[in-house]
Amino acid sequence: MRILVTNDDGIHAPGLETLEGIARAISDDVWVVAPETDQSGVSHSLSLNDPLRLRQVAEKRFAVKGTPSDCVIMGVRHILKDHGPDLVLSGVNRGQNVAEDVTYSGTIAAAMEGTILNVRSIALSQAYGAGGRGAIKWNCAAEHGPGVVRKILDIGIEPGIVINVNFPDCEPGEVLGTAVAAQGFRNQALLAIDARHDGRGNPYFWLAFAKATFQPGNGTDLKAIAEKRISVTPLRLDLTDEPSLTRFAQGFAE
Repeated sequence: MRILVTNDDGIHAPGLETLEGIARAISDDVWVVAPETDQSGVSHSLSLNDPLRLRQVAEKRFAVKGTPSDCVIMGVRHILKDHGPDLVLSGVNRGQNVAEDVTYSGTIAAAMEGTILNVRSIALSQAYGAGGRGAIKWNCAAEHGPGVVRKILDIGIEPGIVINVNFPDCEPGEVLGTAVAAQGFRNQALLAIDARHDGRGNPYFWLAFAKATFQPGNGTDLKAIAEKRISVTPLRLDLTDEPSLTRFAQGFAE
């Protein structure tokens, strides 16, 4: 199996090294094509007005000055054009990608791009807690990742489907199982603006997340990782809402 590995945290991210280990536990034909710099939160953007710069870092390892989606396209359509990948693995992201994170995440977008290019694709993320980015338990994803990926492949990924996997913030031995979960929803009141001033008194702003408690819904990815379970969520590229489609069709027919 030929595996294309990518991410949105950049070519030097520790999560990428973790994902390479997961991929190499499954296959000895692993290729890495990742962004030159951190591309977190760029979603499914493409570099349409800038050239893509490609740099070979090592054997089977490349950095692209572009977005995660750019990286997958470069990998499939250029670097591996004569023998394409059988699987795209994206991550392991620094932090969970659950609930509405799905719409912002470059990690998930890279997996979506792989799916668009007819390659089975899985996004993987590692949650972290109060310890912050300096205390991420990468060993949780590293230990459980190969088995989860193999199980997903055994079950099968249908065309047009992306699989989103999140590992909980705990040690590998503390994981209480795997939950096939729906995409959750947070209270977006948690999103805030952090207003500041620079040294010259000019205002500038950071997007921030206010700390508040909320109750994750049962059966959701949020609930799963809160309960120290690995969440597995199938996502559809087709965003059409069927009930609304029917309702609007009836409304316009009147």
